[in-house]
Amino acid sequence: MLQLARYRTLWRHITFLYVKPSNSILILPINLSAVAILLSGTLYYLTIFRFVQASRAWTIRAFTPRRHFHYLKAPPMLSTTMNCSNSLLTPASVTSHSVASTPLNVGVGLSNPQMSQSRRRMLDLVNRLHSTGVQVDIDLPQIAVIGSQSAGKSSLIESISGITLPRAAGTCTRCPTECRLAHSESEWKCVVSLRFTTDANGAPLGQPRNEVFGPPILNREEVEERIRRAQRAILNPSKSAKVFLEDDDDVSDEAELSFSHNCVSLQISGPDVADLSFCDLPGLIASVGRGGNVNDIKLVESLVTSYIKKPSCIILLTVACETDFENQGAHQIAKAWDPEGKRTIGVLTKPDRIPLGEETEWLKFIKNEKEPLQNNWYCVKQPSSNDLKQKWTWQQAREKENEFFSATAPWCELEGMYQKYLRTSNLVERLSSVLSDLIAKRLPEIQDELEKSTHATRELLRKLPREPSQQPVNEVATLLHEFVADLSRHINGVPDSKGLIQSVRPAQEHFRQEIKSTAPRFRPYEKKYAASRTMPRARFLDNEGGDVSENDELELPQVTGSGKQKKRETGVVFVDEVFQRAQCYRTRELPGNYPFVVQQSYIDECVLKWRSPARILCKNVYTTLSGYLKNMIHDHFAHFGQGMLEHRVRILIQDHLKTCLAKTEERINWLVDLEDKAFSLNTHYLTDYRSKFLAYYRGARNKSNYSDIMQTINGYVPASPVAGQKAPVLFGISKVLSGLAEVGLLGIQAEDLAKLFKTDNMEPALEIMADVRAYFQVAYKRFADNVPMAIDRELVWGVERNVLPLLWNGLGLNSLDAHRICKEFAQESSAIANRREELTKKLQRLEEASQQLLQVGSS
Repeated sequence: MLQLARYRTLWRHITFLYVKPSNSILILPINLSAVAILLSGTLYYLTIFRFVQASRAWTIRAFTPRRHFHYLKAPPMLSTTMNCSNSLLTPASVTSHSVASTPLNVGVGLSNPQMSQSRRRMLDLVNRLHSTGVQVDIDLPQIAVIGSQSAGKSSLIESISGITLPRAAGTCTRCPTECRLAHSESEWKCVVSLRFTTDANGAPLGQPRNEVFGPPILNREEVEERIRRAQRAILNPSKSAKVFLEDDDDVSDEAELSFSHNCVSLQISGPDVADLSFCDLPGLIASVGRGGNVNDIKLVESLVTSYIKKPSCIILLTVACETDFENQGAHQIAKAWDPEGKRTIGVLTKPDRIPLGEETEWLKFIKNEKEPLQNNWYCVKQPSSNDLKQKWTWQQAREKENEFFSATAPWCELEGMYQKYLRTSNLVERLSSVLSDLIAKRLPEIQDELEKSTHATRELLRKLPREPSQQPVNEVATLLHEFVADLSRHINGVPDSKGLIQSVRPAQEHFRQEIKSTAPRFRPYEKKYAASRTMPRARFLDNEGGDVSENDELELPQVTGSGKQKKRETGVVFVDEVFQRAQCYRTRELPGNYPFVVQQSYIDECVLKWRSPARILCKNVYTTLSGYLKNMIHDHFAHFGQGMLEHRVRILIQDHLKTCLAKTEERINWLVDLEDKAFSLNTHYLTDYRSKFLAYYRGARNKSNYSDIMQTINGYVPASPVAGQKAPVLFGISKVLSGLAEVGLLGIQAEDLAKLFKTDNMEPALEIMADVRAYFQVAYKRFADNVPMAIDRELVWGVERNVLPLLWNGLGLNSLDAHRICKEFAQESSAIANRREELTKKLQRLEEASQQLLQVGSS
């Protein structure tokens, strides 16, 4: 019988009694009182009940789901023997167990049926979000398991997921292994798939590629082999994954890559499976062996960093107790990205391998005294290599873990408040709590990120070219009609500063000025006076925008250092030179008459200069029009197909434009040749200009020859009579004008008095100058209009004329191969097609994730 030190209290009923013989397990419901006793200052409990006599010894454990039993513990000294009798189970092997551990009928890992429904919904939500693949677009909450090489990460994953991972000497995990656990009422199932985010050269893919690796697994024992084969497929990206799925396992384990960013994904569901998502990352390595790649150290570190740097990543930091803490680099990386320890949960593994005398240092982690974390440190005990060889079940592993922490110092001696940081079940409980809380906190942010990303993706899709239709001939025909209609609109003129007509206008204005500048620069004084006399302003030309040759007064010549005058203007024709040419061209004319060939010679000299500006204008318009059409063709056809249609249309339009240019140049030459002979029916303007220029030249000459009189005439101001005053005495110009009025010559102005001067012997030359200058005014305006009009009609409008039939025939749309030709034209470029597919899949992921959030909101 047990020797009780003293009776303490009577506890409520215990729900179940777990009886474990050597070869079987029984769960027996009981409804008896539990007696709590205090032995050597330690509180533990024992169940007293009636039991049928048995012929062998039993191991008895009592369990309760009540929260306050978490603070009970059993000292290692409690190990007594009980024998079965008719009324009482006598001691055989009684071991007290901390009530903090999970009942054995609750399933694997986080599949506790007593988990709150709200937490389960949160974990289930993030699991469904991960299933959509939206984690590549937004930051989703997840758990990343990190640690140094051989820190016990894989064993920890096995204890959480209930599956067996591949094991080998050295580093076992060579690529990320993502586990998505989902509780389901259907039978247990595991789907293995490969997710590629980089190509064979390690370059990032624009769109992650998921590939299912084999059929669903219904037997847990097959998972380890499938994962091992999947990892080999990841490490050999140049080979088909099917090779590693179907081989006889005789293929060499040598891989193309030592580590990879691509991952193996496990989707596990079943009635005893939790709702949780986590990722097992390759263990950090400090050095490589002979033949190893030193770059692997940085590669693994960057791979781990790519996961834990995300703010929504919970870092599950595994540290092996058999190795000095400072020599394990995983905590340094975790601290770099989570310096305050807000999202890191520490896990001590292999507590049975702590060197003798160092137990106290490790207990400081459990008490959060060393490297404190907001979510504390935990300690778990996983099966050893020998245990695994004996094929322990998950239940056996948890039982042995409970025995270890209940009977092994210093763990069993920890105060009750620290017992909750021991055992896998408590760790898993904390993981699910932290993850579900993070999910609930992140939900509004996830919703905002989804909405923004969805809107941005739709905008990018909208900006892409239209997707090729199944009727390419109709689509090409539509594009051609739209282009021709737009071309006609631009040729007709659009209200835009960068329009075609606006772009051509500066060249036209420059052409007009160039033609105008070819006007003969006549001077009504002799050449000997070139350095001393100037020309007055021809004010009658002010209404025409001024005249280059007549309205700019001649500058006085500059004087050089030697005192010689330097003439600055060129192309000037003096009156004596005109008179001399007139004399030379006389044949049988009577004295005082000169042939029209004199005027024609000066006209020819001017017209001869018009051909070059006209050709320059034509070339400028051609260049402007060519560039404008090139841009229009690009706007209409660049995003259609792979650019073949744009290229063909550009060639056809360019060839058509060259044909129009040739016709235009012929028309310009014809217009220039048309001006070879002086002709005009515009006699009114011609006569008017002649009289004005003749008066202008006479006035300028008289101003030089009769400067005093001309100064008086120009300075004359008529006196205005004042009522009530006596009329002033007339003298000078007033007296002359009054005398002319008395003899009946009315309406004579002061400037008309210059006509009374003595006839100039240079008068014939002045008349020739007036004839030529008057005709030039009429002819240059005519030519300055006709040439741009010809270019506009033959070149600008000529491009639009019959362009649709030209394109239709040139592209072969009237042939029997029209469908094949248009199908080739409509073929979308691979870059745009890939971009469209990438954005479409992204939009599908985002919309599916949004639907999952809406379901949570409506549930």
